[in-house]
Amino acid sequence: MNLHFTEEHDFFRKSFQDFLQKEVVPHIEKWEKTGTIDRFIWKKFGEMGYFGIYQPEEYGGLNLDLFYTVIFLEELQKVNSGGFAAAMWAHAYLAMTHLKKEANHEQKEKYLAPSISGDKIGCLCITEPFGGSDVSGMRTTAVKKGDKYIINGSKTFITNGIYSDYLVVAAKTAPELGNKGISIFVMDRDTKGISATKLDKLGWRASDTGEIAFDNVEIPASSLMGEENMGFPYIMQHFALERLIMGVNAHARSEFALDYTIQYMKDRFAFGKSISKFQALRHRVAQLASEVEVAKTFNYVTAQRLNDGEYVVKEATMSKLISTKVADEVMTECLQFLGGYGYMEDYPLARLLRDSRLGPIGGGTSEILREIISKMVIEGVSYKPAT
Repeated sequence: MNLHFTEEHDFFRKSFQDFLQKEVVPHIEKWEKTGTIDRFIWKKFGEMGYFGIYQPEEYGGLNLDLFYTVIFLEELQKVNSGGFAAAMWAHAYLAMTHLKKEANHEQKEKYLAPSISGDKIGCLCITEPFGGSDVSGMRTTAVKKGDKYIINGSKTFITNGIYSDYLVVAAKTAPELGNKGISIFVMDRDTKGISATKLDKLGWRASDTGEIAFDNVEIPASSLMGEENMGFPYIMQHFALERLIMGVNAHARSEFALDYTIQYMKDRFAFGKSISKFQALRHRVAQLASEVEVAKTFNYVTAQRLNDGEYVVKEATMSKLISTKVADEVMTECLQFLGGYGYMEDYPLARLLRDSRLGPIGGGTSEILREIISKMVIEGVSYKPAT
């Protein structure tokens, strides 16, 4: 731990833990049941500076190193609501990352600054109903007419897709160019022609996940972020951070599940002794704990390299692939250790199991990630950031 975390990091972790216990945990069960996170918590996160951890000071951010983000992600997993955690980090590290990197000053003033303060909520719209992990196969178009773009198409599986105030949207400005004809736009939720349908999910119940339709949506040309037709490399370069985030989430929820389960095993007696004394169970816990520790250590090293400016697309992809696989194994085993109680909603493992299952799917399926890694380690393919 001392390789990556200073006393300042430890102080931040403790203060964030206290904040979550006071301001978030009392509301989790309500948010899980309603599928709606009350607006006040976004403002509280903003007031505490949590949305500005990784953002420039010019717009109200703190511009802190990446390990504050690691702490932010890890502690969010310990409130046992993958949906709440996803809503927070999708706003701060999906929508806001594109604003940070591609938006001009006027766009940052309008969208990034109020996102940092918690006054506006954002969502990132890339995945489409017919595309899935195939970003280059998107069908949403942006046709330029004079000083406007006309947007038509649809997006799906969008976290914060229902209740967000603005959308960062990928669309094809030159469909004939394939993945070289994609651009990125930012637009207000109340723009005419935008509609959204809430999706009913297995897990991540607290977060709003939407399918969004764009029907002749007119936006000003000034809504373009960065350069026209540079959207695909913009998206690709941010996948390293997104995949590492999901890797960190995975090792953190694994630790949370193991800590809870080990305490349960110590307190649960069968045949005259604590079930933590049965060798068959002890050795399974030992195996899981070892795999989680290896994944966490790798994630920390990858985070350090990303923080130092390296383009760790291969390592971040490996992080998500392995960490989410380990997390699913941990949840399945830990639920089994609890026996019948593991299947009860009054205990945390049922929700942990459902929420964890999204890990190998969202942000690029494990199958897609294996193909990306194959290209890099077998064929020697290398990738460079767009900016």
